[in-house]
Amino acid sequence: MTIQKYLFRPGINREGTAYDNEGGWFDCNLIRFRSGRPEKFGGWATTTDATYLGTSRALFNWLSLEGNKYLGNGTHLKYYIKEGANFNDITPIRLTTGAGDVTFAASNGSSELTVSDTAHGAVKNDFVTFSGATSLGGLIVASVLNQEYQISSIVDANSYKIVAKDTSGATVTANASDTANGGSSVVGAYQVNVGLDVYVSSTGWGVGSWGDGGFGSSTTLTGTNQLRLWTHDNFGENLIINPRGGGIFEWIQADGLTTRSVELSGRTGANLVPTKALQVITSEVDRHLIILGADPLNTAGTARTGVLDPMFIAFSDQEDELEFEPKIDNTAGSLRLSSGSQIVGAVKSRQEIVIFTDTSLYSMQFVGPPFTFAVNLINQATGLIGPKAAVTGPNGIYFMSYDNFYIYNGTVSKIPCSVLNFVFSNFNSDQAFKVHAFTNTKENEIGWFYPSATSSEIDRYVIYNYEEQVWYYGQLVRTAWLDSGVETFPQATGDSKIFQHEIGFDDDGSEMTGVFIESSDMDIGDGEQFTFLRKVIPDIKFLANSASGNVNLVTKVRNFPGDSLATASTSTVSSSTQQSHIRGRGRQMVLRIESNDGDTGNDGVGWRLGATRYDIRPDGRR
Repeated sequence: MTIQKYLFRPGINREGTAYDNEGGWFDCNLIRFRSGRPEKFGGWATTTDATYLGTSRALFNWLSLEGNKYLGNGTHLKYYIKEGANFNDITPIRLTTGAGDVTFAASNGSSELTVSDTAHGAVKNDFVTFSGATSLGGLIVASVLNQEYQISSIVDANSYKIVAKDTSGATVTANASDTANGGSSVVGAYQVNVGLDVYVSSTGWGVGSWGDGGFGSSTTLTGTNQLRLWTHDNFGENLIINPRGGGIFEWIQADGLTTRSVELSGRTGANLVPTKALQVITSEVDRHLIILGADPLNTAGTARTGVLDPMFIAFSDQEDELEFEPKIDNTAGSLRLSSGSQIVGAVKSRQEIVIFTDTSLYSMQFVGPPFTFAVNLINQATGLIGPKAAVTGPNGIYFMSYDNFYIYNGTVSKIPCSVLNFVFSNFNSDQAFKVHAFTNTKENEIGWFYPSATSSEIDRYVIYNYEEQVWYYGQLVRTAWLDSGVETFPQATGDSKIFQHEIGFDDDGSEMTGVFIESSDMDIGDGEQFTFLRKVIPDIKFLANSASGNVNLVTKVRNFPGDSLATASTSTVSSSTQQSHIRGRGRQMVLRIESNDGDTGNDGVGWRLGATRYDIRPDGRR
């Protein structure tokens, strides 16, 4: 009998084949590495039963002076601030009509109402709140009309349709008595146009919402008919928000959570504030509000053009987010980048803001009067793949470009990646703007959520552990992430919920399924002999629920690298398992540890793999 111990190199390596990576790991899901050993991911749980509308792609935490914790959450439909267990809708209003500008028309037997409002400016799925309406005479009573609605379809520039509902959300059908128009006092308050939940790379078919325009029509891209990505930053206790390509808004903390954000340029005292932006960001020490992709001043310098310049940067006076007019006695100003065609994104780091265009990387630093900020071109060969694809880590700024991963810490360097081809060969580049970089500092992890080739939405992640310098990946739907800081645990979004991560080992109160790690092929004598497997001696440390928890230890075999793997044995391993007798024969073998999905008693199970031993015997050269 020959007992052989197997300790595998940490990290996943997919750059070669399963055979030439002998002694390493080849595949995994929901696994991380700690001190060189693989272990199950930490679990997650929802923070509240409340949900939000739309797909969230941006989270931001900050504190008030009184210590109130706020969480900003931007979706493709709305913007919320979460305090405690509640999501508070602070989506700005773009238009409030005059009394009587809005009228309604109902049809007997239909729940669909036609709303008339000249030059309403709405798009499909926009939200509008009506007030001052009276009953249409039948079942469409005042309480049915005077509430928030989501527009179901656009008829033309002067009318659209909604589906009547009561205050509980149940559909209401009009009857023959519903012949009135709602009266002469109806007011409509329109929220800013919603964005798309898909990225559109150019004008043409499919740009607008389904059903908008005729067959073969073309639509010009705007902040409305494009993937909705919010940026946000606090200016003191207040919150500055911006839907990419759209307006700039501010939520005033002193006014409370029942108030909506307002257009920054419309605030009392605002002076030449930009009206369009690709991103908003505040500088940490000197406290300027910086607008990336702003609309510049007109030639007279008396007003903003209202036309977004994708390479233009405007910044406010110090400590004053409302003053953007450059003067001798202030630090407001502007500048324009030259390398690239548009600003893609920016992140804050120590003493600098790093700005990415589609082709280059710039460092923006505060230098004081008279120039205020200095901008230095750092690199011209590493554009950012998406606005959320860069994140600041302990050792620098990590970012994903079009075909590689990089770190910037004064200079730009490629990060050696053992799963590079695996990621980029199964990547939906059409939806690259959805890529979301994240940090999990307590676990020494930098990662990216991304859409795989067959998915239009984020469904995978890849992680780089910068302490152990290893890579691993898996499948998980998370469209936004925020590291621990204001909150004790990382927060992430998915399925219209906020999850806290690194809590136990479960999937929101249920067993986490699909967890596994699989080795590359191992053989004896370079595959010259068949191997006969008689026994496996597991070495698994159960981190939680060790009393009833278990995992499956699967042994697979094959004779040649091109053969399919065949399962020789599946051994259920618990904390009391000493050994498992198996029977398997082949030139090569593979070890797989996986969650025992569906087995009772496996809720809350966490585990870490040590050194697995096999009783192996040579079994001839046939």
